[in-house]
Amino acid sequence: MEYAPATPERTERLDAARTSGDLRAHNRVQLLRAIHDSGARRTRSQLTHDLDLARGTASVLIGSLAADALIAESPVEDARPVRGRPTLVPGPHPDGPQVLAADLREDAWELAVCSIGGGYEILGGQAHDGTPEEALRPLAAAARAATSGRVVGIGLAVAGPVRDGVVDISHLGWQDVRVPEFFDVSVPLIVGNDARLAGVAEARRGRLQGVAVGLHLHIDFDPGGTLLLDGRPMAGSSGTAGEFGHMPLASRSLDEPCLCGAWGCWSLRVGANALLRHAGLAAGGGRGRALAERILASDGEAVAENARALGEGVAALVNALDPGVVSLSGMGVELLARARDEIEAAYLDGLMAFRRSAPPPIAPSSLGRAGPLIGAMESAFDAFLTPSGLQAWRELRGFGLV
Repeated sequence: MEYAPATPERTERLDAARTSGDLRAHNRVQLLRAIHDSGARRTRSQLTHDLDLARGTASVLIGSLAADALIAESPVEDARPVRGRPTLVPGPHPDGPQVLAADLREDAWELAVCSIGGGYEILGGQAHDGTPEEALRPLAAAARAATSGRVVGIGLAVAGPVRDGVVDISHLGWQDVRVPEFFDVSVPLIVGNDARLAGVAEARRGRLQGVAVGLHLHIDFDPGGTLLLDGRPMAGSSGTAGEFGHMPLASRSLDEPCLCGAWGCWSLRVGANALLRHAGLAAGGGRGRALAERILASDGEAVAENARALGEGVAALVNALDPGVVSLSGMGVELLARARDEIEAAYLDGLMAFRRSAPPPIAPSSLGRAGPLIGAMESAFDAFLTPSGLQAWRELRGFGLV
Protein backbone atom coordinates (compact mmCIF):
# COMPACT_ATOMS: atom_id res chain seq x y z
CA MET A 1 0.00 0.00 0.00
CA GLU A 2 1.35 3.41 -0.94
CA TYR A 3 2.29 5.60 2.01
CA ALA A 4 0.75 9.10 2.13
CA PRO A 5 2.80 11.61 4.14
CA ALA A 6 1.02 13.52 6.89
CA THR A 7 0.88 17.04 5.46
CA PRO A 8 -1.00 19.79 7.34
CA GLU A 9 -3.61 19.89 4.57
CA ARG A 10 -4.20 16.12 4.70
CA THR A 11 -4.34 16.14 8.52
CA GLU A 12 -6.94 18.94 8.40
CA ARG A 13 -9.06 16.97 5.91
CA LEU A 14 -8.88 13.84 8.07
CA ASP A 15 -9.81 15.81 11.20
CA ALA A 16 -12.75 17.38 9.36
CA ALA A 17 -13.92 13.96 8.17
CA ARG A 18 -13.68 12.54 11.66
CA THR A 19 -15.52 15.53 13.10
CA SER A 20 -18.25 15.26 10.46
CA GLY A 21 -18.59 11.52 11.02
CA ASP A 22 -18.72 11.96 14.80
CA LEU A 23 -21.40 14.65 14.48
CA ARG A 24 -23.49 12.47 12.21
CA ALA A 25 -23.15 9.49 14.57
CA HIS A 26 -24.12 11.74 17.48
CA ASN A 27 -27.15 13.11 15.66
CA ARG A 28 -28.29 9.59 14.72
CA VAL A 29 -28.19 8.57 18.37
CA GLN A 30 -29.96 11.73 19.50
CA LEU A 31 -32.77 11.23 17.01
CA LEU A 32 -33.22 7.55 17.79
CA ARG A 33 -33.10 8.38 21.50
CA ALA A 34 -35.84 11.00 21.02
CA ILE A 35 -38.00 8.48 19.13
CA HIS A 36 -37.55 5.94 21.91
CA ASP A 37 -38.11 8.39 24.77
CA SER A 38 -41.29 9.76 23.21
CA GLY A 39 -42.82 6.29 22.98
CA ALA A 40 -42.60 6.51 19.16
CA ARG A 41 -45.47 9.04 19.20
CA ARG A 42 -43.76 12.18 17.86
CA THR A 43 -44.08 13.03 14.19
CA ARG A 44 -41.12 13.68 11.94
CA SER A 45 -41.77 17.43 12.07
CA GLN A 46 -42.14 17.42 15.86
CA LEU A 47 -38.85 15.57 16.28
CA THR A 48 -37.16 17.98 13.89
CA HIS A 49 -38.36 20.89 16.02
CA ASP A 50 -37.53 19.19 19.34
CA LEU A 51 -33.93 18.55 18.30
CA ASP A 52 -33.52 21.89 16.50
CA LEU A 53 -32.52 20.18 13.26
CA ALA A 54 -32.77 21.52 9.74
CA ARG A 55 -35.49 19.72 7.78
CA GLY A 56 -32.97 18.44 5.28
CA THR A 57 -30.70 17.13 8.02
CA ALA A 58 -33.60 15.41 9.76
CA SER A 59 -34.70 13.82 6.49
CA VAL A 60 -31.20 12.45 5.85
CA LEU A 61 -30.90 11.11 9.42
CA ILE A 62 -34.33 9.45 9.33
CA GLY A 63 -33.51 7.90 5.98
CA SER A 64 -30.23 6.61 7.40
CA LEU A 65 -31.91 5.06 10.45
CA ALA A 66 -34.60 3.49 8.26
CA ALA A 67 -32.00 2.07 5.88
CA ASP A 68 -30.28 0.45 8.85
CA ALA A 69 -33.58 -1.19 9.97
CA LEU A 70 -33.54 0.86 13.16
CA ILE A 71 -36.85 2.62 12.52
CA ALA A 72 -39.80 2.57 10.16
CA GLU A 73 -42.25 5.38 9.48
CA SER A 74 -45.99 5.05 9.44
CA PRO A 75 -48.69 7.63 8.68
CA VAL A 76 -50.71 9.13 11.51
CA GLU A 77 -54.28 7.90 11.33
CA ASP A 78 -56.86 10.60 10.57
CA ALA A 79 -54.16 13.25 10.22
CA ARG A 80 -54.57 15.92 7.54
CA PRO A 81 -51.75 15.66 4.96
CA VAL A 82 -49.29 18.56 4.81
CA ARG A 83 -48.98 19.81 1.21
CA GLY A 84 -50.32 16.52 -0.06
CA ARG A 85 -47.90 14.39 1.98
CA PRO A 86 -48.99 12.17 4.89
CA THR A 87 -47.89 13.04 8.43
CA LEU A 88 -45.33 10.38 9.36
CA VAL A 89 -44.34 9.02 12.77
CA PRO A 90 -41.00 7.20 13.11
CA GLY A 91 -41.27 4.04 15.21
CA PRO A 92 -39.73 0.60 15.65
CA HIS A 93 -38.69 -1.26 12.52
CA PRO A 94 -40.34 -4.69 12.14
CA ASP A 95 -36.85 -6.21 11.90
CA GLY A 96 -35.22 -3.70 14.23
CA PRO A 97 -33.29 -4.05 17.49
CA GLN A 98 -34.88 -5.49 20.59
CA VAL A 99 -33.82 -5.92 24.19
CA LEU A 100 -34.89 -8.46 26.77
CA ALA A 101 -36.02 -7.19 30.16
CA ALA A 102 -36.47 -9.30 33.27
CA ASP A 103 -37.86 -8.56 36.72
CA LEU A 104 -36.43 -11.03 39.24
CA ARG A 105 -38.54 -10.77 42.40
CA GLU A 106 -38.01 -12.70 45.64
CA ASP A 107 -40.53 -15.38 44.63
CA ALA A 108 -40.82 -15.30 40.84
CA TRP A 109 -39.43 -13.78 37.65
CA GLU A 110 -40.90 -12.33 34.48
CA LEU A 111 -39.25 -11.91 31.07
CA ALA A 112 -40.25 -9.54 28.26
CA VAL A 113 -39.03 -8.59 24.79
CA CYS A 114 -38.98 -4.83 24.12
CA SER A 115 -38.74 -2.57 21.08
CA ILE A 116 -37.64 0.97 20.32
CA GLY A 117 -40.32 3.25 21.69
CA GLY A 118 -40.84 1.25 24.87
CA GLY A 119 -43.36 -1.32 23.70
CA TYR A 120 -42.95 -4.74 25.27
CA GLU A 121 -44.44 -8.21 25.24
CA ILE A 122 -44.28 -10.59 28.18
CA LEU A 123 -42.67 -13.85 27.09
CA GLY A 124 -43.27 -15.74 30.30
CA GLY A 125 -42.50 -16.08 33.96
CA GLN A 126 -41.90 -18.66 36.65
CA ALA A 127 -42.06 -19.01 40.41
CA HIS A 128 -38.88 -20.06 42.24
CA ASP A 129 -37.85 -21.23 45.70
CA GLY A 130 -35.69 -18.22 46.59
CA THR A 131 -32.29 -19.83 46.00
CA PRO A 132 -29.89 -18.34 43.45
CA GLU A 133 -29.71 -21.57 41.45
CA GLU A 134 -33.46 -22.10 41.16
CA ALA A 135 -34.11 -18.42 40.50
CA LEU A 136 -31.33 -17.60 38.06
CA ARG A 137 -30.71 -20.77 36.03
CA PRO A 138 -34.24 -21.04 34.54
CA LEU A 139 -34.32 -17.30 33.89
CA ALA A 140 -30.94 -17.44 32.15
CA ALA A 141 -32.13 -20.39 30.05
CA ALA A 142 -35.27 -18.49 29.04
CA ALA A 143 -33.19 -15.43 28.14
CA ARG A 144 -30.82 -17.52 26.00
CA ALA A 145 -33.76 -19.12 24.21
CA ALA A 146 -35.22 -15.69 23.46
CA THR A 147 -31.93 -14.12 22.30
CA SER A 148 -32.35 -13.81 18.55
CA GLY A 149 -30.12 -11.92 16.13
CA ARG A 150 -32.22 -8.81 16.83
CA VAL A 151 -31.56 -8.77 20.59
CA VAL A 152 -28.87 -6.21 21.47
CA GLY A 153 -28.92 -6.42 25.26
CA ILE A 154 -30.57 -7.75 28.40
CA GLY A 155 -31.68 -5.67 31.37
CA LEU A 156 -32.28 -7.43 34.68
CA ALA A 157 -33.95 -5.95 37.78
CA VAL A 158 -33.23 -7.76 41.05
CA ALA A 159 -34.69 -7.23 44.52
CA GLY A 160 -31.47 -6.33 46.33
CA PRO A 161 -28.31 -4.19 46.29
CA VAL A 162 -26.15 -4.64 43.16
CA ARG A 163 -22.40 -4.05 42.94
CA ASP A 164 -21.00 -4.67 39.44
CA GLY A 165 -23.35 -7.58 38.89
CA VAL A 166 -22.85 -8.95 42.42
CA VAL A 167 -26.15 -9.18 44.33
CA ASP A 168 -26.99 -9.41 48.03
CA ILE A 169 -30.57 -10.11 49.15
CA SER A 170 -30.46 -10.42 52.91
CA HIS A 171 -33.95 -11.84 53.51
CA LEU A 172 -33.28 -14.59 50.94
CA GLY A 173 -29.82 -15.36 52.29
CA TRP A 174 -28.11 -14.25 49.07
CA GLN A 175 -24.59 -12.98 49.65
CA ASP A 176 -22.10 -12.07 46.91
CA VAL A 177 -24.15 -13.83 44.21
CA ARG A 178 -22.40 -13.19 40.88
CA VAL A 179 -25.39 -12.97 38.58
CA PRO A 180 -23.51 -12.75 35.23
CA GLU A 181 -21.95 -16.16 35.88
CA PHE A 182 -25.39 -17.72 35.43
CA PHE A 183 -25.87 -16.10 32.00
CA ASP A 184 -23.97 -17.37 28.96
CA VAL A 185 -25.11 -14.76 26.45
CA SER A 186 -23.36 -12.88 23.66
CA VAL A 187 -25.02 -9.51 24.34
CA PRO A 188 -24.50 -7.03 27.19
CA LEU A 189 -26.21 -7.94 30.47
CA ILE A 190 -27.13 -4.95 32.65
CA VAL A 191 -28.05 -5.86 36.25
CA GLY A 192 -29.71 -3.25 38.48
CA ASN A 193 -31.64 -2.86 41.70
CA ASP A 194 -35.40 -3.17 41.14
CA ALA A 195 -36.39 -0.09 43.17
CA ARG A 196 -33.85 2.13 41.44
CA LEU A 197 -34.92 0.85 38.02
CA ALA A 198 -38.55 1.46 38.96
CA GLY A 199 -37.53 5.05 39.67
CA VAL A 200 -35.83 5.31 36.27
CA ALA A 201 -39.02 4.05 34.64
CA GLU A 202 -41.07 6.62 36.56
CA ALA A 203 -38.76 9.42 35.41
CA ARG A 204 -38.80 8.28 31.78
CA ARG A 205 -42.44 7.22 31.36
CA GLY A 206 -44.36 7.91 34.57
CA ARG A 207 -45.17 10.42 37.29
CA LEU A 208 -41.65 11.85 37.57
CA GLN A 209 -41.28 12.94 33.94
CA GLY A 210 -39.92 16.48 33.91
CA VAL A 211 -39.40 16.57 37.71
CA ALA A 212 -36.02 18.11 38.58
CA VAL A 213 -35.68 16.35 41.97
CA GLY A 214 -37.87 13.30 42.46
CA LEU A 215 -38.00 10.63 45.15
CA HIS A 216 -39.30 7.23 44.08
CA LEU A 217 -40.18 4.44 46.52
CA HIS A 218 -40.92 0.90 45.41
CA ILE A 219 -42.78 -1.19 48.00
CA ASP A 220 -42.73 -4.97 47.60
CA PHE A 221 -41.77 -7.39 50.37
CA ASP A 222 -39.65 -4.50 51.67
CA PRO A 223 -39.35 -0.83 50.64
CA GLY A 224 -36.53 0.62 48.59
CA GLY A 225 -36.09 3.54 46.25
CA THR A 226 -33.94 6.18 44.66
CA LEU A 227 -33.45 9.93 44.47
CA LEU A 228 -33.50 11.18 40.87
CA LEU A 229 -31.88 14.41 39.73
CA ASP A 230 -33.18 15.45 36.30
CA GLY A 231 -34.22 11.84 35.77
CA ARG A 232 -30.87 10.34 36.75
CA PRO A 233 -30.78 8.07 39.82
CA MET A 234 -28.16 8.66 42.46
CA ALA A 235 -26.11 5.48 42.59
CA GLY A 236 -23.72 6.16 45.48
CA SER A 237 -20.03 5.32 45.67
CA SER A 238 -20.55 1.56 45.32
CA GLY A 239 -23.79 1.63 43.33
CA THR A 240 -25.97 0.62 46.28
CA ALA A 241 -27.65 3.91 47.27
CA GLY A 242 -31.38 3.89 47.92
CA GLU A 243 -31.65 1.11 50.49
CA PHE A 244 -34.16 3.22 52.38
CA GLY A 245 -35.81 0.11 53.81
CA HIS A 246 -32.71 -0.41 55.95
CA MET A 247 -32.85 2.94 57.71
CA PRO A 248 -34.56 3.41 61.11
CA LEU A 249 -37.39 5.53 59.71
CA ALA A 250 -40.38 4.12 61.62
CA SER A 251 -40.68 5.02 65.29
CA ARG A 252 -41.82 1.56 66.46
CA SER A 253 -38.94 -0.38 64.90
CA LEU A 254 -35.97 0.90 66.87
CA ASP A 255 -35.49 -2.12 69.13
CA GLU A 256 -35.90 -4.90 66.54
CA PRO A 257 -33.22 -6.69 64.49
CA CYS A 258 -33.52 -6.96 60.70
CA LEU A 259 -32.27 -9.82 58.53
CA CYS A 260 -29.90 -7.35 56.87
CA GLY A 261 -27.87 -7.16 60.09
CA ALA A 262 -29.01 -3.69 61.17
CA TRP A 263 -31.52 -2.81 63.89
CA GLY A 264 -34.77 -0.91 63.61
CA CYS A 265 -35.11 -1.01 59.83
CA TRP A 266 -38.06 0.67 58.11
CA SER A 267 -38.76 -2.61 56.27
CA LEU A 268 -39.90 -4.13 59.58
CA ARG A 269 -42.99 -1.88 59.36
CA VAL A 270 -43.57 -1.36 55.61
CA GLY A 271 -44.27 -3.86 52.85
CA ALA A 272 -45.54 -7.40 52.42
CA ASN A 273 -43.28 -8.83 55.13
CA ALA A 274 -44.62 -6.29 57.63
CA LEU A 275 -48.21 -7.23 56.74
CA LEU A 276 -47.40 -10.89 57.36
CA ARG A 277 -45.75 -10.12 60.72
CA HIS A 278 -48.77 -8.09 61.81
CA ALA A 279 -50.98 -11.11 61.13
CA GLY A 280 -48.68 -13.36 63.18
CA LEU A 281 -47.42 -15.20 60.09
CA ALA A 282 -43.90 -16.13 59.12
CA ALA A 283 -42.13 -13.43 57.10
CA GLY A 284 -38.97 -13.50 55.04
CA GLY A 285 -37.58 -15.84 52.44
CA GLY A 286 -39.68 -14.31 49.69
CA ARG A 287 -42.75 -16.33 50.68
CA GLY A 288 -46.31 -15.24 51.29
CA ARG A 289 -47.06 -12.70 48.57
CA ALA A 290 -50.62 -13.99 48.03
CA LEU A 291 -51.28 -13.95 51.81
CA ALA A 292 -49.97 -10.40 52.08
CA GLU A 293 -52.23 -9.32 49.23
CA ARG A 294 -55.23 -10.77 51.05
CA ILE A 295 -54.24 -8.99 54.27
CA LEU A 296 -53.88 -5.76 52.31
CA ALA A 297 -57.40 -6.20 50.94
CA SER A 298 -59.12 -7.16 54.19
CA ASP A 299 -57.24 -6.23 57.39
CA GLY A 300 -57.79 -2.54 58.08
CA GLU A 301 -55.62 -2.50 61.20
CA ALA A 302 -52.62 -4.06 59.43
CA VAL A 303 -53.02 -1.65 56.51
CA ALA A 304 -53.28 1.36 58.82
CA GLU A 305 -50.10 0.38 60.68
CA ASN A 306 -48.25 -0.13 57.39
CA ALA A 307 -49.58 3.20 56.11
CA ARG A 308 -48.55 5.17 59.20
CA ALA A 309 -45.04 3.75 59.06
CA LEU A 310 -44.86 4.56 55.35
CA GLY A 311 -45.90 8.16 56.01
CA GLU A 312 -43.35 8.54 58.83
CA GLY A 313 -40.54 7.29 56.62
CA VAL A 314 -41.51 9.42 53.65
CA ALA A 315 -41.48 12.48 55.90
CA ALA A 316 -37.96 11.70 57.13
CA LEU A 317 -36.72 11.22 53.57
CA VAL A 318 -38.38 14.42 52.38
CA ASN A 319 -36.81 16.35 55.27
CA ALA A 320 -33.38 15.01 54.30
CA LEU A 321 -33.54 14.95 50.50
CA ASP A 322 -35.93 17.81 49.59
CA PRO A 323 -37.64 16.27 46.52
CA GLY A 324 -40.31 18.06 44.52
CA VAL A 325 -42.50 14.95 44.14
CA VAL A 326 -42.62 11.54 45.84
CA SER A 327 -43.89 8.64 43.72
CA LEU A 328 -44.85 5.17 44.95
CA SER A 329 -44.87 1.92 43.00
CA GLY A 330 -45.50 -1.74 43.75
CA MET A 331 -47.61 -2.29 46.86
CA GLY A 332 -47.30 1.44 47.58
CA VAL A 333 -49.98 2.11 44.97
CA GLU A 334 -52.51 -0.08 46.82
CA LEU A 335 -51.49 1.33 50.21
CA LEU A 336 -52.05 4.86 48.96
CA ALA A 337 -55.44 3.93 47.50
CA ARG A 338 -56.63 2.19 50.70
CA ALA A 339 -55.08 4.38 53.39
CA ARG A 340 -54.16 7.77 51.95
CA ASP A 341 -55.50 9.58 55.02
CA GLU A 342 -53.28 7.57 57.41
CA ILE A 343 -50.23 7.99 55.15
CA GLU A 344 -50.69 11.74 54.76
CA ALA A 345 -51.43 12.34 58.45
CA ALA A 346 -48.19 10.62 59.49
CA TYR A 347 -46.36 12.33 56.64
CA LEU A 348 -47.44 15.82 57.66
CA ASP A 349 -46.72 15.16 61.35
CA GLY A 350 -43.19 14.09 60.48
CA LEU A 351 -42.34 17.03 58.23
CA MET A 352 -40.33 20.00 59.44
CA ALA A 353 -42.74 22.86 60.12
CA PHE A 354 -41.63 25.03 57.20
CA ARG A 355 -42.47 22.22 54.74
CA ARG A 356 -46.06 21.68 55.84
CA SER A 357 -47.64 24.59 53.99
CA ALA A 358 -46.61 23.13 50.62
CA PRO A 359 -45.45 19.52 51.14
CA PRO A 360 -44.16 17.59 48.13
CA PRO A 361 -47.11 15.56 46.82
CA ILE A 362 -47.16 11.77 47.20
CA ALA A 363 -48.36 10.28 43.91
CA PRO A 364 -49.04 6.69 42.82
CA SER A 365 -47.05 5.27 39.93
CA SER A 366 -48.75 5.45 36.56
CA LEU A 367 -46.95 2.26 35.48
CA GLY A 368 -48.70 -0.20 37.78
CA ARG A 369 -46.33 -2.92 38.94
CA ALA A 370 -44.32 -2.91 35.73
CA GLY A 371 -41.82 -0.28 36.90
CA PRO A 372 -38.83 -2.60 37.53
CA LEU A 373 -39.39 -4.38 34.19
CA ILE A 374 -39.64 -1.08 32.29
CA GLY A 375 -36.57 0.25 34.09
CA ALA A 376 -34.66 -2.90 33.15
CA MET A 377 -35.66 -2.30 29.52
CA GLU A 378 -34.39 1.28 29.73
CA SER A 379 -31.05 0.16 31.17
CA ALA A 380 -30.49 -2.18 28.22
CA PHE A 381 -31.51 0.43 25.64
CA ASP A 382 -29.27 3.00 27.37
CA ALA A 383 -26.32 0.70 26.72
CA PHE A 384 -27.33 0.27 23.07
CA LEU A 385 -28.27 3.86 22.17
CA THR A 386 -24.71 5.06 21.70
CA PRO A 387 -22.61 5.64 18.57
CA SER A 388 -20.75 2.38 19.19
CA GLY A 389 -24.01 0.51 19.79
CA LEU A 390 -25.53 1.68 16.51
CA GLN A 391 -22.28 0.96 14.68
CA ALA A 392 -22.23 -2.58 16.08
CA TRP A 393 -25.82 -3.02 14.87
CA ARG A 394 -24.82 -1.88 11.35
CA GLU A 395 -21.97 -4.33 11.26
CA LEU A 396 -24.07 -7.14 12.68
CA ARG A 397 -26.78 -6.55 10.07
CA GLY A 398 -24.24 -6.22 7.23
CA PHE A 399 -24.90 -2.56 6.47
CA GLY A 400 -21.20 -1.71 6.32
CA LEU A 401 -19.43 1.24 7.89
CA VAL A 402 -20.68 4.78 8.50
